[in-house]
Amino acid sequence: MTLPLSPPLQPQLALTRKQLPLGEEWAYEQKLDGFRAIVFVDGEGAYIQSRGGKDLTRYFPELSFAPGRYVLDGELVIRDAAGNLEFDALQQRIHPAESRIELLSKEIPAGYIAFDLLAEGDEALLETPFGERRARLEALAKETKVELSKLSQDPDQAEEWLRRTEGAMAKQLDAGYIPGKRRGMAKIKREREIDCVVMGWRPGKEEGTVGSLILGLYDGDELRSVGHISGFSAEAKRAMPKMLAPLETGDSGTAEPSRWTGGRELEWVALRPELVIEVGYDHAAAGRIRHGARFRRFRDDKDPRECTFDLLDQGD
Repeated sequence: MTLPLSPPLQPQLALTRKQLPLGEEWAYEQKLDGFRAIVFVDGEGAYIQSRGGKDLTRYFPELSFAPGRYVLDGELVIRDAAGNLEFDALQQRIHPAESRIELLSKEIPAGYIAFDLLAEGDEALLETPFGERRARLEALAKETKVELSKLSQDPDQAEEWLRRTEGAMAKQLDAGYIPGKRRGMAKIKREREIDCVVMGWRPGKEEGTVGSLILGLYDGDELRSVGHISGFSAEAKRAMPKMLAPLETGDSGTAEPSRWTGGRELEWVALRPELVIEVGYDHAAAGRIRHGARFRRFRDDKDPRECTFDLLDQGD
């Protein structure tokens, strides 16, 4: 590779903020629900690197980039028929079998949305301010037909992304690109809350502990699985089996596919729908809470039947 930057290259990271930073030095993008990826294009070939530095090229044979010498930072995404981003479908693409990769590349093809230009020709652009890098990326996109993220300096547009989607990114126009550092970039997620019925639990890695709780909401008379919650303290994980034991039905559930096993369903211990938990979450789509939920409290005062699917905030 003859580029001025070579893989593995750590991506620049974002600080988490609760509010949008304001000022003329900031521009905003929608936070995309995909895989962060740096793409190195050298002549006719392209190398796709994951956020963690792994080679993703073989998993996305349908992606092509115009010949040249440039390095992009962006997001791998899959869209449904309505144009909505489908993170779960994207996860299915990481498969060891070549035949499966080829099939999925046709059934659920991925796209790439670029939001930064890190090198062009013999010039590395890491010390170039983001505003200038973006202008050069837009010029390059006209020649190469690379899809670009929408960038806006209007905070009202960013607020709209916060309301409808997973969140917004804020980028400092005068900031350089510092690999692996949380500088010059912020992510803002709208915090949502909802009360859910605890449908069941999965064992933790340590014997006699709870690893996660399965969350459900009533859709009419049907109790639908909408996600899970984990990340409890070691003390809570050990205490919960005793608390949940009186609610166990003796059955097992398989309503929630594992995000990390290509859609394979994992069994969980089913519970009578009597326990309500208040959780916080960032984003929901396709009837599911994305990226897990955060514990707020148990609601002894709440009737499980009041936990209804129409209360799940999925944006417009």
